[in-house]
Amino acid sequence: MSHLIELRDRLLRSVLALLLVFIGLFPWAQDIYALVAKPMLAALPTGGQMIATGVVTTFFVPVKVTMLAALVIALPYVLYQVWAFVAPGLYRHEKRLVAPLVVSSTVLFICGMAFAYFIVFPLVFGFLARFAPSGVSYMPDIQAYLDFVLTMFVAFGVTFEVPIAVIVLVRVGVVSVAKLREIRPYVIVGAFVLGAIFTPPDVISQFMLAVPLWVLYEVGILVASWTSHQEGTPQSDSA
Repeated sequence: MSHLIELRDRLLRSVLALLLVFIGLFPWAQDIYALVAKPMLAALPTGGQMIATGVVTTFFVPVKVTMLAALVIALPYVLYQVWAFVAPGLYRHEKRLVAPLVVSSTVLFICGMAFAYFIVFPLVFGFLARFAPSGVSYMPDIQAYLDFVLTMFVAFGVTFEVPIAVIVLVRVGVVSVAKLREIRPYVIVGAFVLGAIFTPPDVISQFMLAVPLWVLYEVGILVASWTSHQEGTPQSDSA
């Protein structure tokens, strides 16, 4: 019961932190949405605009975007709560590993979102706007746009977490560095399959997801190989 109570307290603190950040950002909800919509608006033809087909869409879409921004800002604190909950059961060498992993996971996820926003979105939206058939006005619905943006943010954010996943799998003994190198061809094929699933049907955006995934996989192998050589004999904190 004590563990369940602590878990409840950690969850409540995380939710409270998220709500506090959201409340602080709410007055600028329209500005935050305008920032998220900027890549699409820049790709639209002169005089083009986005539309809202739902009755309450103009209110809830900015609110959802603001909640996403609040989650990104509160993510380090949420991850700290996760770490604080599992830390008592970890070895000393695992504790030394967790703190850098929490920081690097947050940074890499944000880097993935930034990569999608600054590099992928301008290319993809520009392609889609130019691909519209003659006589068709390209005016995306803001709810559909938000769903697409969230999917891309999650896809690229998770993609940039690949080095962390590789390092953790090696350190806990699930897989060896040699095995990771052996399955490299399958990972490359899987990267392009994921690129085809999570990106629009154009070759550029598929490559822009698949290639970073492959490169980050290689980075994870290099870091995991280096950390494996640096690891000493694990010692438990338990009495």
